[in-house]
Amino acid sequence: MGEFTLELNEDQKQVRDWLHGFAADVMRPAAAEWDEREETPWPIIQEAAKIGIYSLDFYAQQFFDPTGLGIPMAMEELFWGDAGIALSIVGTGLAAVGVLANGTEEQIGTWVPQMYGDANDVKVAAFCSSEPDAGSDVASMRTRAVYDEAKDEWVLNGTKTWATNGGIANVHVVVAVVDAELGSKGHASFIVPPNTPGLSQGQKFQKHGIRASHTAEVVLEDVRVPGHCLLGGKDKLDERLARAREKAKAGGKGAPPSGSWGSVKNAAMATFEASRPAVGAMAVGTARAAYEVALDYAKTRVQFGRPIIENQGVAFQLADMATQIDAARLLVWRASWMATAGKPFTAAEGSMSKLYASEVAKKVTAQAIQILGGNGYTREYPVERMHRDAAIYTIFEGTSEIQRMVISRALAK
Repeated sequence: MGEFTLELNEDQKQVRDWLHGFAADVMRPAAAEWDEREETPWPIIQEAAKIGIYSLDFYAQQFFDPTGLGIPMAMEELFWGDAGIALSIVGTGLAAVGVLANGTEEQIGTWVPQMYGDANDVKVAAFCSSEPDAGSDVASMRTRAVYDEAKDEWVLNGTKTWATNGGIANVHVVVAVVDAELGSKGHASFIVPPNTPGLSQGQKFQKHGIRASHTAEVVLEDVRVPGHCLLGGKDKLDERLARAREKAKAGGKGAPPSGSWGSVKNAAMATFEASRPAVGAMAVGTARAAYEVALDYAKTRVQFGRPIIENQGVAFQLADMATQIDAARLLVWRASWMATAGKPFTAAEGSMSKLYASEVAKKVTAQAIQILGGNGYTREYPVERMHRDAAIYTIFEGTSEIQRMVISRALAK
């Protein structure tokens, strides 16, 4: 029997230390500035590109780590540095995952490199799924894609919202309805190439946290994309829709609710399923950062003649924080290993990791502010920013309520 270990190997440790150095030396000193500016930190993205962190090659190497720990390890270290800047660096990855989850090998090879550009001309990409009236309820999506057979083009119309890098991206991946009668099973993903007429940026959102990451609406007005921009190809789409229609007909009640088709895959959900453990790792990074600030502060802050960590009330809080962070990391690592090993999430292990880690991040960052007292409430200390940043983890890529619904449905099978 092979040896069981949770220890990173030497190559993984070197990558971790390299990322930690970039996060400590480049990201953290700039974090407060870009949070205040609420702008995409292009200079830092370019620095990341120059040393190879912001590149397709780097993320491919981590993605294909045979242990499955490459991506969560990278996410934790970068988000330990700063969540807003880190999301600007890794946000393109969600669009890339959208192509990897739904595209052909040719589409992957064509479009994913264009999402990153190069060190001299960095680019970003955007994944556009949510809409003003369709967030968690993907079946309510209104953006339509109509096939123009004469020109072999798809015509897209609608408005997307909450799009990371929306409107400033070189490549947009857009989820749209191709058969409204099939609900969420009638969706497909499309590549919108650079400078395509009809795509524009709508409202840019001013956010509570992760303010260095660009979030905006994307407006699609008669956007025409070539037929080869349908991810997976039209033959595959037609086969998938035909299976969905057969199942609906057999059921006699039309299209069933989202998630009940089994093998009939939804384009947006396939992307989120692949990315949930990575989001959990982001939350672990932010939680760990706040915990370390609180721990250092508790060791050096003297009140009533002794460091406050010697007070049981503070010490027990720190003990709980450390335990919860480790538990969250282990859930993330398990889900990441399962995905790499090809083991199905029969108990919604991906959602478990995202749910628990995101809730821990909110709780730990709030406790860190409490331990720092009045100092924690000011912007002179980073835990205030970390607390604002942590709020997003229980919201994006499936709220905590949605994760609980996914887990409970899995348990009920």
